[in-house]
Amino acid sequence: MGITNGAMKPSRLFSAGWQAVMEGIGHWTLPAWAVLGPGRLAPRWLWVGSVDCAEHQEPPGKKLLSEKKLKRHFVDRRRLLVRGGRGGDGLSCFHSEPRKEFGGPDGGDGGSGGHVILRVDRQVKSLSSVQSQYQGFDGEDGGRKNCFGRNGAVLYIRVPMGTLVKEGNKVLADLSRPGDEYIAALGGAGGKGNRFFLANDNRAPVTCTPGQPGQERVLFLELKTMAHAGLVGLPNAGKSSLLRAISNAKPAVAAYPFTTLKPHVGIVHYEDHQQVAVADVPGLVRGAHRNRGLGHAFLRHIERCGFLLFVLDLSVPQPWTQLDDLKHELDQYEEGLSSRPHAIIANKIDLPQARANLPELQARLGAKAIALSAATGENLEELLLCLKELHDRHVAAELQQGRQPLRW
Repeated sequence: MGITNGAMKPSRLFSAGWQAVMEGIGHWTLPAWAVLGPGRLAPRWLWVGSVDCAEHQEPPGKKLLSEKKLKRHFVDRRRLLVRGGRGGDGLSCFHSEPRKEFGGPDGGDGGSGGHVILRVDRQVKSLSSVQSQYQGFDGEDGGRKNCFGRNGAVLYIRVPMGTLVKEGNKVLADLSRPGDEYIAALGGAGGKGNRFFLANDNRAPVTCTPGQPGQERVLFLELKTMAHAGLVGLPNAGKSSLLRAISNAKPAVAAYPFTTLKPHVGIVHYEDHQQVAVADVPGLVRGAHRNRGLGHAFLRHIERCGFLLFVLDLSVPQPWTQLDDLKHELDQYEEGLSSRPHAIIANKIDLPQARANLPELQARLGAKAIALSAATGENLEELLLCLKELHDRHVAAELQQGRQPLRW
């Protein structure tokens, strides 16, 4: 009976009420050897901390964002209100110390307000991190003993490569290189202390001036994706699948048009340590130059590409008409855009209808069309060699014109 009564005491403590209290702190475990029986001792309760339990729990997997949610985070236009820092006020005071009655003016000048500067950062890929308003740091007021106030610190705003800075319809700056900067708003000048106004005819000036407000401007930022090559094609032509096949980029792929809602950039690596950036631009529709279907929002990302890759869907009837439509839209948006160095890619060769259309396509466009399949990887080697050749020509042309080619 002694053993039985002793065993009942801990069991009463472990009641339903105690379970609710201890649930968020830890849990009790009863070892297998501590089972009551004749000649056995009362069980000992073992405490297992919540930290030990957490070591055995696998971290929850990160849920991937859908393409629609990704587009919310990708911003290529931004209205920006910037104000430079205000200058510090000057001080009006006179020097005072024992046995020196007329010490003279010693009020210091105020510090200048800080500038607001746009700076290109290669790690930033979108304007989503740019806020709508920025206020520069103010300068400090002047002090006694002719002490000048500290200038306001410079406020840097990180923007991606390819950012255009506009004021109204006027383009102020094209930030297309790493480290490029543009002063968006100047800081105000600091005020003058009464020491500044000391003159032969005014030995005890009391005049001081306040700091000037910083410059205030309303700017418009517009992002144009920077890449060596741009994939141009109608919706559902297989551009995203092709980018996934030749690079490590992971754009969304699905069997319906307009799967890609924002530009993606993939990097193609070669053995000689060269890197070619390829941009997957959302599909163009007929009438895109008239801003149909967000046409201007898509077309402006093609402007910065040094050469183009026209992707045709070989499985549809008369696929050669797609090339004429694409070139027409590009020329209507910007004259001469379609005449840039380019290659023609006939995608989806793995489908039976595509193989039937291939001979007539080659007869109309010549042997320059590269027939491949992004889904199966068929004939991707020819595309990679052509891409390397186009990139080498682009780099040579940039160096010949005295411009530094884009590096990733």
